[in-house]
Amino acid sequence: MRTRRRNPVVVSIFAAITTAGALAFPGATPSAWAATTPDFGPNVKIFDPKTPVTDINAFLQKISAEPEFSTNRQAVYFKPGVYGNAAGQNDPATATGIVNSEVGYYTSIAGLGTSPTSVTINGALHSEPRQNADGSSDGLTNFYRSLANLSINPIQRPVGADAERAKPEGVAPAHTMRWATSQASSLRRVDIQGNLDLNGAYGATLFGTTMADSRISGTVNSGGDAGPGQAQYYVRDSQIGSWRGGSANLVFSGVKGAPASDFTGRGITTLPTTPTSRPAPFLTVNGDSYAVFVPKARTNVSGVNWATDSTAGTSIPISRFHIAKPGTDTAATINKALASGKHLILTPGIYRLNGPITVTRADTVVMGMGYATLAPTGGQAAIEVSDVKGVVISSLLVDASPGTDVLVKIGTGTANNIGDATNPTTLSDLFVRIGGAQAGSSKISLQVNQSKVILDDNWLWRADHGTGVGWTSNTSDTGLVVNGTDVTALGLFVEHHQKNQVIWNGERGRTVFYQSEFPYDPPNQAAWMDGTKEGYASYKVASGVTTHAATGTAIYTLFLDSTFAGAPVHAWTSIEAPQRASVRFTAMTNAVIAFGGGIRNIVGTTGAAVDATQPNQVVPGFTASARLAAHPR
Repeated sequence: MRTRRRNPVVVSIFAAITTAGALAFPGATPSAWAATTPDFGPNVKIFDPKTPVTDINAFLQKISAEPEFSTNRQAVYFKPGVYGNAAGQNDPATATGIVNSEVGYYTSIAGLGTSPTSVTINGALHSEPRQNADGSSDGLTNFYRSLANLSINPIQRPVGADAERAKPEGVAPAHTMRWATSQASSLRRVDIQGNLDLNGAYGATLFGTTMADSRISGTVNSGGDAGPGQAQYYVRDSQIGSWRGGSANLVFSGVKGAPASDFTGRGITTLPTTPTSRPAPFLTVNGDSYAVFVPKARTNVSGVNWATDSTAGTSIPISRFHIAKPGTDTAATINKALASGKHLILTPGIYRLNGPITVTRADTVVMGMGYATLAPTGGQAAIEVSDVKGVVISSLLVDASPGTDVLVKIGTGTANNIGDATNPTTLSDLFVRIGGAQAGSSKISLQVNQSKVILDDNWLWRADHGTGVGWTSNTSDTGLVVNGTDVTALGLFVEHHQKNQVIWNGERGRTVFYQSEFPYDPPNQAAWMDGTKEGYASYKVASGVTTHAATGTAIYTLFLDSTFAGAPVHAWTSIEAPQRASVRFTAMTNAVIAFGGGIRNIVGTTGAAVDATQPNQVVPGFTASARLAAHPR
């Protein structure tokens, strides 16, 4: 089993280049309202302000120890109110009675209020790096955990085994909480009443995620000033006090308080607004009445907007949802409920379905809890959406089985103009993996055939470690294929597929932030050729496209297998696109993380090569009519 990015040599070299650039209520009495609480199954925990903090911490710390490929899933919710004691906020070493736990794999934690300020946590819900034998730290596999819709007054102390270390990672200064994670670990509608450390107590190597609709009153530290840190990060529609740190690719859109663009120095690209976005849906409770709030789409916005009135979105009563449970529901029962007019909540667990979830009704909401995982059997797709508008899919993990053509398909492909900019189909926190947890293969992870779709924080990963991993085992051609027009990707992570990572066939596509790694494991150059070209471009815009825009791209190589075989491979380019003035790329990074081989060009046949001797390239902007300048960093 290959361990992803844990090789200390890899971590060291990468650090060097990025420096340059059952429903329970413990302690409460639920009898007064249990009859109206939905049955969310055994893997959803709902806390009440009367719950003793010791019970909250014991539960959270218990579930924080799941391994990376665990089959357990957990969702934790806090009803409106205040939790924990704020008395130690100026000196965490003296704090008592705080809510304090690390957040582990496959755990989502959220408040149930209509605003993040409805739930206040005095303490810390944090994620810490791992300490390696060579003294370094990293969180390169700190995936699959999330926080949403709550306020935190940060008071953090080390917990568990970490507290026994001579140098515990969980120690934090006053008014600071740490969230040292990599992909698939979003922060949404989070109000941090102090500082947020995305790095680590001693500096760690991490690989970035997405923060949206959040407010950080203090400083956000991404590291990277004088050592490792977050290689990249995407922040949108938020407000921060300040940002400390540099990186290969930090992208801000619509963020009040964001640093100015400084791409060739700190790796920062800042857009004043986000062109279009639609916040993810979230669960709320008012008294004993549960509902799901579905925000409306917004255009050219900046800053936070936590409104939940009719102008901001729609509140859908829980009675209009089919609440699915793993091991009980089948594809047939789920699709029958959807066809009858129900929306869908998938409670935590793994759904081994013998067919896809099929959405045939406009405005349907499909929402997962606790990284609910669709693992279709027999090469079946996981989700198929018909030619209908306004579908919202959120907070799901998809695992391929062997022989899948397309795992998630949005639109049939016969009516690509279906779509509505004011009510766009939106995919938020949708994560797909090929191999790793189980044997699997696919041709395409996600195919978008509708127009005006928003892709919001999607990680499409061909696994490089875990079960069923190998060049001829977890085969996958492409992560994302976009055929629809006017599709926008906000925070797009696509890695290790064996041909193009992304193919964009639709007109007027836009990407804000893109992170990609080429496959680690081509055995030799002959096995990885696009016709007569060496390897495949990561991001490909079809030759017939006349208008496209992407900003903030970071594309990396780490060609392990071919290097060990003595003949490291190359990719002929990172980005393949037609040379037209209306096809525009801005703020691009190429990098060789470690080992041999590299990338010959940046866009098409233009731009300097990157290899072990020239490991990082930064390009401020590119149009066909403009001269491309590559600036080593």
